[in-house]
Amino acid sequence: MHLSTKTGLLCLFLAVFTLQIGCNSPQKFRKNLNKTADNIIKEKQLQAVGKTSKFSIERPSDILRRRLLLDQNLPVSGRASFGSDRLEKIEHWPEKNFPDANASQADSNNVSGTITISLLDALQIGAKNSPEYQSQKEDVFSSALDLELERKAFRNTFIAQIQNLTSTDTTGNRAVSGNVAGGNVGVSRKFSSGAEISSAIAIDLANLLNMGGASSTGIAGEGSISIPLLRGSGKHIVMEDLTQAERNTVYAIWNFETYKKQFAVDVASKYLSVLRQLDSIKNSEADYKSRMVSSRWSRRLATAGRLKEIEVDQAVQNELSSRQQWISAVQTYKKQLDAFKTFLGLPPDANIVLNPAELETLTSPTKVIINEIAAEANQPADTQSYSLDVALIELLEPDYKNAGPLEITEAKAIQLAFDNRLDLKGTDGKVYDAQRAVVVAADALGAELTFLGSAKIGSRRNTVGSATSENSRFVANRGVYSSLLTLDLGLERTAESVAYRKSYIELEKAVRDVQVLEDGIKTQIRNTLRDLLEARENMYIQAKAVYVAQKRVRSVTMFLEANRAIIRDLLEAQDALLAARNQLTAAVVNYRIAELTMQQYMGVLQIDEDGLWQEYLPGGNLKNVED
Repeated sequence: MHLSTKTGLLCLFLAVFTLQIGCNSPQKFRKNLNKTADNIIKEKQLQAVGKTSKFSIERPSDILRRRLLLDQNLPVSGRASFGSDRLEKIEHWPEKNFPDANASQADSNNVSGTITISLLDALQIGAKNSPEYQSQKEDVFSSALDLELERKAFRNTFIAQIQNLTSTDTTGNRAVSGNVAGGNVGVSRKFSSGAEISSAIAIDLANLLNMGGASSTGIAGEGSISIPLLRGSGKHIVMEDLTQAERNTVYAIWNFETYKKQFAVDVASKYLSVLRQLDSIKNSEADYKSRMVSSRWSRRLATAGRLKEIEVDQAVQNELSSRQQWISAVQTYKKQLDAFKTFLGLPPDANIVLNPAELETLTSPTKVIINEIAAEANQPADTQSYSLDVALIELLEPDYKNAGPLEITEAKAIQLAFDNRLDLKGTDGKVYDAQRAVVVAADALGAELTFLGSAKIGSRRNTVGSATSENSRFVANRGVYSSLLTLDLGLERTAESVAYRKSYIELEKAVRDVQVLEDGIKTQIRNTLRDLLEARENMYIQAKAVYVAQKRVRSVTMFLEANRAIIRDLLEAQDALLAARNQLTAAVVNYRIAELTMQQYMGVLQIDEDGLWQEYLPGGNLKNVED
């Protein structure tokens, strides 16, 4: 009984020790692996580009994207919109304070108003907020984790296991009960030659729990060596997976360095393209005002009998066409600006503008050239300075006086999309899936404690020879009973810790997928609302254009009959009428397509089993296609 007591105390001590070393182990595993990956990345940076640079996949929680969502009170679809640290911790979450909120050292001033960003600002904002930029960094980090996993195969691997077997045999005349407690500690290692060596020491304590309590102690040492002599014996073969992992990490760093250069060029290209479109608005606005002046001027001249009515109609047609181009330029600029904000990883509905001085700096040499040419010709450089009427004209922005039923407010449309888009629900659900994967990966880091119980009553007859045996009796109190308790200390958990660290990377990716889709939905809604407005305004412009074109054809016909016009004037008028009618039809079709697209993007267009749609009308009503 004395040895039994000692055995029980030993098992209890080892169990308590295991629980102690397992406390907070997921956090320790993660932090240790972070340090290891950082060291690998620095090592491979030197090898790949000849220098080390700061590298981290941990982003501050107060990035500009979150500050814009909060300070400008922008609509969001859920907690994932703000980041993984805002997610509700699910049951059995392994680390209470991770992911946690951590502030950056960057300027965190309030951004509730309109903010203007320069090109340099855009480069820095993109590096911290762009989801694609973050994914590229995580690819480098993941390659370092994979390399650590391959290196682990050529290091010492320790194992430690404890077992306690208790059994009772009541099939004989006397019940026999006993206990066997044992433990083994071992180490193994693989070498670059392919040789594998392992050794272990096992200690057993066996004693009877009755019949005098006999006991004995066993101790044994084991060792083995495996050396490949033919296939798989070369170092280049044995080390191939490690060699490839080493090279893959270098490739990942090269890819990231290449991506950074391409990203910077893309930011500059998109930034300047948006400013170019903004300048196009100014040009279209100036052209529109100029043509309005020309139209009014031609009307005054016609009233005074100094101009033909045909020429007045031409001026009016040009004015209508110029208004259409101006509206199109404005909507195109807004779409490009939203796309640029999304490219940087910012919400498309954030109140952000670009600094026009960036383009003025580039275009200033051309203005000097224009002034020099004008000075040589002794003419004003500004071609619009001939008329003061241009400066007095105030352009009328498109309004919602004749808006269609689907031209609802942006906030309502976005909320409808957040409530009804099934792809958003699925993407958000994958965040919860990723959280559960973290819990499962954390569980694999702990020690293993397994209980196995068995019982055998009576006996079986499995061969013909056993037919001569006595009949077996099924007696409940006559049998063999045993229980086995196995404790694996889990000294080697490299593969499991890599899987655990990667599970957090996958969680961050799942959160970013929600944010990317959310921004995409906002962009779709905003652009389609603009398409509706532009198409509706275009319908009214083209309707007026058709009227003017018809009037022009009648006027030219009358002047031709009076020999005051030539046949070319009639042909041009007929061409203008045909173009106006085609453009009117196109505007009507575009508006209808935009209505259907708007319902699709809001997730409210329903399709039945026959493929027919039921359209959404404000107020929650549905309209069948046949209606």
